[in-house]
Amino acid sequence: QVQLVESGGALVQAGGSLRLTCAASGISSSINTMGWFRQAPGKQRDMVAIITYAGTITDADSAKGRFTISRGDASNTVNLQMNRLTREDTGVYYCYVLSSRGCWGQGTQVTVSS
Repeated sequence: QVQLVESGGALVQAGGSLRLTCAASGISSSINTMGWFRQAPGKQRDMVAIITYAGTITDADSAKGRFTISRGDASNTVNLQMNRLTREDTGVYYCYVLSSRGCWGQGTQVTVSS
């Protein structure tokens, strides 16, 4: 059974930093893409950043220059380093993994206070 375990969400002041981590288990085929999506209150779920097995990164305009996505030492982990956080970054952050099919984590709450 596929399981994605996310960690690192927290309450942080504007200008602060957080590091999110996602570890995938139970995936029997090769992982193609891993990434992070954010769902703000009352909004749709939007991509923040994704990284392919080959290391190609795609990130949202709002993330450029502030957020860095990376694969962990273990190939089934993905990290999101978030710096200079603003209130607009508040939301539930979901880990996404694409192998033979797409899988979502349960989400981790990030709240940025002013």
